[in-house]
Amino acid sequence: MNRAERLFHLHGLLRAARYPVAFDTLREKLEVSAATLKRDIRYLRDHMEAPVLYDRRYNGYRYDPNAPEFELPGIWFNETELHALLAMEQLLDAVQPGLLGNAIGPLRAKVRKLLGEGGQRADLVAGRVHLQPMALRRTNEAVFGVLSGAVFDDKPLEIGYHGREKNQPSLRVIHPYRLVHYRDNWYVIAYCEQAEGLRTFSLDRIQPARTVATAFRAPDARGLHHHIGAGFGIFTGPATAWAILRFTPERARWVADEIWHPDQIGRWEDGAYELQVPYADPRELVMDILKYGPDVEVIAPLELRTRVAERLEEAAGQYR
Repeated sequence: MNRAERLFHLHGLLRAARYPVAFDTLREKLEVSAATLKRDIRYLRDHMEAPVLYDRRYNGYRYDPNAPEFELPGIWFNETELHALLAMEQLLDAVQPGLLGNAIGPLRAKVRKLLGEGGQRADLVAGRVHLQPMALRRTNEAVFGVLSGAVFDDKPLEIGYHGREKNQPSLRVIHPYRLVHYRDNWYVIAYCEQAEGLRTFSLDRIQPARTVATAFRAPDARGLHHHIGAGFGIFTGPATAWAILRFTPERARWVADEIWHPDQIGRWEDGAYELQVPYADPRELVMDILKYGPDVEVIAPLELRTRVAERLEEAAGQYR
């Protein structure tokens, strides 16, 4: 019995009960462990918002008789589960016949079975929920295969890299540690021998890539974790400053509900919303600030405030 079937059965038992149903009785009828039953009851109550009440005297459960009649919806994935399943299905649909051809079919069938566990047809679910990529850049499949293999096998690589900012091709030897999928695009975090430090490379700017016969430089786990998660956005590195941004009351209605960084600090002040985020490299942060135009003001630090003001002046100059 899968989770969907258990929840339907549990719902039927609680809906039909005139008195609380003992925990052991529920467990026997559902043929599950105590831990599984507790998880199902918690899921039914917290995610499905079912009016489940616990009665200490009976050590059992029932639906609140004073609550409106409750029925299970046709599908009850939370947003993370639904996004993950639909993303997997769309990724599998995009895989061309090749080495994984024999494995993709069964895997796709399992994903579609999960999508249908809520009582709806899988094609109906996939057809009515759409994942919209934004500014997706194409990655060479051969390069992706070499990079991903090197990450998993601890293999150094020689890559040709043509970064957009400097706009100059270079040849580098890197020791790849992490693949990162960020804002619909792929990046690799690696130790770069030329830079003598950790760097982030966009996979769509790598051409070509080949393994080299040199010793792999093992990552410093603590330093790598700090490098990836300390600052704002994809321009990684230890945070060196905190940006203080003040959004207008109108724009605050959106921004106050957004997570820009796990360590961010937010507070309301006179209807406006103040957001503080740590960052190392300001480039991506500046781009995100600029998209809000007059609805945001950089309070600090001065260097960031000046940089944003200069960019706004340059933008306004285009229209004079």
